[in-house]
Amino acid sequence: MRRSLFFIIVGLGGAAILVWLGLWQVQRLAEKEAIIADINARITATPVDLPSDPDPEADAYLPVTVTGEVGAEALHVLVSQKQKGAGYRVIAPMTLEGGRRILVDLGFTPTQNKETINPQGPATLTGNLQWPQEVDSFTPEPDTQGNIWFARNVPLMAQTLDTEPLLVVARDGTGPDPKITPLPVDTARIPNDHLQYVITWFSLAAIWLAMTVLFLRRRRAPATPKVD
Repeated sequence: MRRSLFFIIVGLGGAAILVWLGLWQVQRLAEKEAIIADINARITATPVDLPSDPDPEADAYLPVTVTGEVGAEALHVLVSQKQKGAGYRVIAPMTLEGGRRILVDLGFTPTQNKETINPQGPATLTGNLQWPQEVDSFTPEPDTQGNIWFARNVPLMAQTLDTEPLLVVARDGTGPDPKITPLPVDTARIPNDHLQYVITWFSLAAIWLAMTVLFLRRRRAPATPKVD
């Protein structure tokens, strides 16, 4: 009896821990969905003029409209798009009507267009401010000879193109080259695996309980008498 009680305690205790972990992930799921909803609301808000001194935290994803002259000396960031294949994000300098120079992410162009695109010209763009965190210890250094970058390193790009370290990612507008299509800011790449974790923990709790019940039933089953 004592051994059965021990296994009951272990079974119920283990299941309780697994259920608690599942409930914790339910809470985390709700928090992450709220964060994503807030970001989506900020992305799709009414565009405003570019702030004079934007803050990376307070103004992240801020929709803005900018008008000016896009420069020809664009940088190409190697990326891959579903159903489109490999290509480049085109990052170019833009001199605004007031004289400021900023970076604009004009969007995507396939690899075969690398040598033929010409982003230079007047443009009015609506997009979002973004401070992408794409550089880590595994990111290769840019190939400056071939003009191939492997991440949007805003400070280094700004230094290279002599602009403010400020990036507007185009959403729509009148760009100079139709071979470049916008890659707007969205929340698709924000990880949200909490629902998967919820299912995992609750499934493990159910399996734990089922195995406990099965084990106890086998212990209580009468032994089969041996036949000589």
